[in-house]
Amino acid sequence: MSLVRDDALRTPDEAFADLPDYPFSPRYIDSLPALEGLRLHYLDEGPGDGPVALCLHGQPTWSYLYRKLIPPLLGHGLRVVAPDLFGFGKSDKPIDEAFYSFETHRRTLLALVEHLDLRHVTLICQDWGGLLGLTLPMEAPERYERLLVMNTALATGDTPLGPGFEAWRAFNRSQPDLDLAGLMTRAVPGLAPGEAAAYAAPFPDARYKAGVRRFPDLVPAEPDAPGAAISRRARDWWGRQWTGQSFMVIGMQDPVLGPPAMDALRRQISGCPEPLRLAEAGHFVQEAGALIVNAALESFASQA
Repeated sequence: MSLVRDDALRTPDEAFADLPDYPFSPRYIDSLPALEGLRLHYLDEGPGDGPVALCLHGQPTWSYLYRKLIPPLLGHGLRVVAPDLFGFGKSDKPIDEAFYSFETHRRTLLALVEHLDLRHVTLICQDWGGLLGLTLPMEAPERYERLLVMNTALATGDTPLGPGFEAWRAFNRSQPDLDLAGLMTRAVPGLAPGEAAAYAAPFPDARYKAGVRRFPDLVPAEPDAPGAAISRRARDWWGRQWTGQSFMVIGMQDPVLGPPAMDALRRQISGCPEPLRLAEAGHFVQEAGALIVNAALESFASQA
């Protein structure tokens, strides 16, 4: 086991014991370029030589968010790779909020894709998983074949973020020790107490939540904000150069990245068909599980 850097925290393994519906084997890497020994956690399930589902989470969640999508993806023969961004899940959590930047996390994801040599990729993304993930394929388009996108956006800095996001950012700023279990319970009707606790498991106390606190303030709000220019380049790429298959799922009750944001994103993605609109789902739409996987794969088959 690698040593924890002096400027980072690592959630104890016992915090993750017996999580509901999360039987997956942890994998770690601490040698990604320019990250100087920080340990990144990721899941890598299924056939090593199969097509890949790359599942990217957002804030304040982690790879636990994909627990209901992973089994049906595996059932369809896909290899599933689901990393935890630094500051989240089982990955190391730098204490200094200045560590967290758009470019740091984007560079991490690009390096992981390269390190694992992922090919025939279906990019599956939501929230920050999309803000970051949607900027990846243009750097290596030969690796990506399909897109499954849920409740996210490209933060290009030249369009308003909207009152829903502004309200969320203000709330997040007011909660330096955000109650993650409470937040998820409110956001996901019917979420069991054990599942809500699992979402909070990576964060034993406020010291572990630097990433949780920082991420909403990283969303590019101005044209010259870090990440805005690369997001505009990605917007142009998805509209002009993307030739793969796409599918969109919208949690219609999402107050931040709901129908208006997703309809705008759909117009930016070349060939994106009519989305699956889940009337009762909110921001964390992955909780719908196999319904999403089956609808996406059916759509992909019809586009072939």
